[in-house]
Amino acid sequence: MKVTVVGFWGGYPKVNEASTGYLIEQDGYRFLLDCGSGVLSQLQRYMAPEELDALVVTHYHPDHVADIGVLQHAVLIQHFLQEKPFHISAYGHTEDQQGFESLAYKELMSKNAYIPSEDLQLGPFTLSFLKTTHPVPCYAVKVISSEGSFVFTADSAYQDSFIPFAEGVDLLISECNFYKGMSAAPAGHMTSEDAGMLAHSAGVKALMLSHLPHFGELEQLADEAKEIYKGEVMLAASGLAITLSKGGTPHAVYR
Repeated sequence: MKVTVVGFWGGYPKVNEASTGYLIEQDGYRFLLDCGSGVLSQLQRYMAPEELDALVVTHYHPDHVADIGVLQHAVLIQHFLQEKPFHISAYGHTEDQQGFESLAYKELMSKNAYIPSEDLQLGPFTLSFLKTTHPVPCYAVKVISSEGSFVFTADSAYQDSFIPFAEGVDLLISECNFYKGMSAAPAGHMTSEDAGMLAHSAGVKALMLSHLPHFGELEQLADEAKEIYKGEVMLAASGLAITLSKGGTPHAVYR
């Protein structure tokens, strides 16, 4: 399983980068986890957007869904240029009906409701969901395949239920929008200390900090998480790809 960081900024993307989006690949199957601002441009560094099999959305804030419309347009244009059918299956929750309806586009993208209490099978991947603590309905996602497992917290304040949800996974991608000692919970986000505590308590193999803030020295976030969690800590970065393999440790390279 390969997990590639397409975008990782919180709120809005920095120049030439993107807010939240992750490309997940295995056995020729590819899905995009969230599709924030700038994601479509960055995604084309790794693949043709019309060749995606699926899109999974954690919630409908713009920094997680802003590029869905242009993704739909890309598929439409390539449908005409290549004179062949394309289809992406998009999955989201129905607690925001307007957001959910926006996933459907002609015959090129279909909207599909995931049921948070049930597993979702996408190609070689099994997805499960956990509701987070955020101003709007939002779901963390656990992805498991024959090659490995990871958890994406999506946007959330710290909650104890993350610990059993992420227990023993190969990779924890944790939001980290604030520094140690700051008040993150009222905004529905976590600090570097929260992320380190979660990674330590869940016994994960590696921690990646994502949904990063637009202030301060970002390396400080990793240093603060390492005060609690003694495993590998990475800062999300454009093009950083993590390979998960059965029985192995997560291997990081840049694409």
